[in-house]
Amino acid sequence: MLSLKEITKNYVVGDTTVKALKGVSIDFRENEFVSILGQSGCGKTTLLNIIGGLDRYTDGDLNINGKSTKDFKDADWDSYRNHSIGFVFQSYNLIPHQTVLANVELALTLSGVPKAERRKRAIDALTQVGLGDQLSKKPNQMSGGQMQRVAIARALVNDPDILLADEPTGALDTETSVQIMEILKNISKDKLIIMVTHNPELAEKYSSRIIRLLDGKVTDDSDPYNANAVNEEKSAAEKKKERKKLKTSMNFLTALSLSRNNLMTKKARTLLTSFAGSIGIIGIALILSISNGVQVYIDQVQSDTLSTYPLTIEQTTASVGEIMSMMAEDREASRDHDMDKVYSQNQMARMINTLMQETKVNNLEKFKTFLDENKEIKTLTSDIKYGYATTLNVFKADTSEGAYQVNPSQVLMDMGYLSETQMMGMSMGGAKGSPMRGMDVWNEMIDNDDLIKSQYDIIAGRMPEKYSETVLIVDKYNEINDYILYSLGILDSSEINGIVRKAITGEEVKLNNEQHSYTYDELLDLKFKVVPTTDFYRKKDGVWEDMKDDYDYMVDVVDKGLEVSVVGILRPNDDAAATSINGGIAYKHELMEYLVNEVKDSEIVKEQQENPDIDVFSGLKFKGENDEENEQPKDTETEEPQKEEEPTAEETVTQSAPAAGMPELSDEQLAALMAGEKPEGMSDEEFTAMMAQMSAEAPAAEMPELSDEQLAALMAGQLPEGMTEEEAAAYMAQGGNKEQMQELTDMGMNAMGGLDMGSLMSGSGDFMGGLTDAQKEFLASLSDEQLAMMQGMITETTQQNLDQLANSGKFSNTTYDANMVVLGYATLENPSSINIYPKDFASKERIIELIDEYNDNAEEADEIEYTDIVGVMMSSVTSIINAISYVLIAFVAISLVVSSIMIGIITYISVLERTKEIGILRSIGASKRDISRVFNAETVIVGAVAGILGVGLSYLLTIPINAIIAHLTTVPMRAAIPYAAAGILVLISILLTLVAGLFPSRIAAKKDPVIALRTE
Repeated sequence: MLSLKEITKNYVVGDTTVKALKGVSIDFRENEFVSILGQSGCGKTTLLNIIGGLDRYTDGDLNINGKSTKDFKDADWDSYRNHSIGFVFQSYNLIPHQTVLANVELALTLSGVPKAERRKRAIDALTQVGLGDQLSKKPNQMSGGQMQRVAIARALVNDPDILLADEPTGALDTETSVQIMEILKNISKDKLIIMVTHNPELAEKYSSRIIRLLDGKVTDDSDPYNANAVNEEKSAAEKKKERKKLKTSMNFLTALSLSRNNLMTKKARTLLTSFAGSIGIIGIALILSISNGVQVYIDQVQSDTLSTYPLTIEQTTASVGEIMSMMAEDREASRDHDMDKVYSQNQMARMINTLMQETKVNNLEKFKTFLDENKEIKTLTSDIKYGYATTLNVFKADTSEGAYQVNPSQVLMDMGYLSETQMMGMSMGGAKGSPMRGMDVWNEMIDNDDLIKSQYDIIAGRMPEKYSETVLIVDKYNEINDYILYSLGILDSSEINGIVRKAITGEEVKLNNEQHSYTYDELLDLKFKVVPTTDFYRKKDGVWEDMKDDYDYMVDVVDKGLEVSVVGILRPNDDAAATSINGGIAYKHELMEYLVNEVKDSEIVKEQQENPDIDVFSGLKFKGENDEENEQPKDTETEEPQKEEEPTAEETVTQSAPAAGMPELSDEQLAALMAGEKPEGMSDEEFTAMMAQMSAEAPAAEMPELSDEQLAALMAGQLPEGMTEEEAAAYMAQGGNKEQMQELTDMGMNAMGGLDMGSLMSGSGDFMGGLTDAQKEFLASLSDEQLAMMQGMITETTQQNLDQLANSGKFSNTTYDANMVVLGYATLENPSSINIYPKDFASKERIIELIDEYNDNAEEADEIEYTDIVGVMMSSVTSIINAISYVLIAFVAISLVVSSIMIGIITYISVLERTKEIGILRSIGASKRDISRVFNAETVIVGAVAGILGVGLSYLLTIPINAIIAHLTTVPMRAAIPYAAAGILVLISILLTLVAGLFPSRIAAKKDPVIALRTE
């Protein structure tokens, strides 16, 4: 079965070739106990290693079961050692960090034997050598004889054909040596045992055949055997021995077990090694924690900023961004003039041209469809908010003292800052950019609960879930601006009635500065009523009349309105760089959708839609393009419109009476009316209406200019000195001297326009600047009605009344579109504004690209113009963030390189320490790949421990780091390692150690097993 044919083995040592074996030819029987004797250096161990496949012969041939081994590959030799050979060494060569049972099981593990069978066979082998009760001991807990028995059990467990014993009793006492030899003799009954020994007595006593070597040659063979001369049939046992080639394989779990047990025998060193490997991981983790903290802060700032300054698209818009870009370009542009003078920078013409050219009407209905259908934009945004022209009319739910409107806020009107007409204009939208548009305290919240929760803490109640639920916003000190309290009717608005007029006239303004406090339950008990604008009108005599001044009607309307309640109180958290809600009450978008649908489905809107040519408020026809020309009679000769002669004042009064539906006036009544007195028999309402028509229809006669004292007396209802009653009445009827009244109007506008809202809110400010003493005295003398008259002149209501009277009985002085705006009509498909809230600046840039792509594919009329003020101001932020990221990446890369080099060195040291283990594993059939796998497993374990240790220490280190950051800065930035990043760091640590260990493990795999076994 085993035959050596002219085996030679040469070793090259420097320039010298040493011939260890010189043409050795030996045939061995299937089962016999062969002892090889000889002096030291005669080639005994070399011969044994060649037979065992640990060493390669230089020349000759080794036949196994009649098969030559000349063409054997490494895998063939590995399989041969694992399945056909069992080694018993003088120094036992047990793996010290494995138990007795694990040492014996190892050969079976390499054979791929299942765990249950492997354990059973290992126990049987140990029981056979008398160690069935020593399974859990480690080799260092046993005597030399016991360790040699373990080695024999390991050699036998895989049922090999040949057992090779290299001085098995060399380290044992006589009694133990005899026990070992008895075991080997019993084994030789079924197997071939080849033993190398220096003890001829044991050899002669126990061996069935003795071969002597001298200087690499066989000098004597006590029982020679010639395999070629034996022609007997192979026995069944021999046939059984003809096994097909089997492969050895150590799975990674086994390699992990070997390495884990080895590392556990050196816990302190393993821990220190892992700590050394974790230094790089700690550096990476801390950099990532700070980077993550900075990035989280930057993301929060971006998200918060963009939630306050979204991409804004209005139906009618001017490109503010274009203007700012133009100004920025001018600042950066090079100059070619000298620096010895000061030069003008001519931007006004370009700015005006840009405004004129860039102002356009956006088709938001079509663009909304694009946004709804584009899935990518939804992933890039925190929310997309659609605004509508519908006014949110909110009243206090308690109508016991009448209907009090809290939105649009009535505070400015109560203060005397604005007239009712101006307030109505504001409620219908106002001019874009007007500071008054931000004075309402009801704000729509963005539809992103996560973003809101990141900016606000819920200090009481909960977030709204239905459209009839709202939240109250307080500041970071749990305070609410008293303007909001007055607006919501929580504070009595009567305290601020007329304070602006008083301030203008020089009166001392005193407000109650007592700081009020409210419990959470009190604020959560707030109830309001939402009423559609269309409910303010009632149909009477075929037309719709405005009922806002009807006390009982408005109370009834408010009582029937939608009840809205406050269900939560929010406070900005400390980490919020900006907030998405201005303050006051925040409501869900669904509330506006409810209002839009209510207005759309109202009777008055439907009637106006069904009769687009008729004004539902007057019953008159809307004026068409040709109506103004057709309404005037033409001269029969010239075909030009006839010019009507202006009537006298008396003719005006006489003609006005029938037009107003009043009776004919007598001469006495007419005289009294011209004198400014109420005629006998005329009611107050008729007198007021007649005076209004007189002022509107009377011919514009030139009135004398009055002194400030005369004008003040006249406005106070007194007869000015130097004027007759007729002159005073005519002056009032005509509206005064045009230039003087214009001056008064300008004065009022200047006074009102110069009023600073910030100063008003804080109770400070010079409201009297620019007024003369006479003007102050004049304003102080005005009654509320007269002040309203002056405000009416400022807002040009006089001109509106003139227009209405001019068209009286002919055409409506308004239009269909204007009526729909007054009613607050809108459709959900066609918003009046769109606010797009990007998640961050990168998302914003991508959204802009998508909008640009939309514009490229749209017709010119459908192209969208948007406003991106933050984009212009913050264009450099992305570059800064990228620069910081690149610097951090560079630090991380350096740390990775250092960590990898250090781990590679540590792994190489482990290879040097475990060299003998490499020889042992190779002797029982482990392949080079298995050896690599063992050390790769060790690097994986070290890498995992290093990663976990590094991440754990990094988490601990973030505590003092955050304390230092909080102490040194006010920035709410906190270093933190995300859990996902922590897991990735551990994986990176494992991967790095694995990569770093590839070279040392390859060195380990290439080690000569014979040399490795000799290493101590």
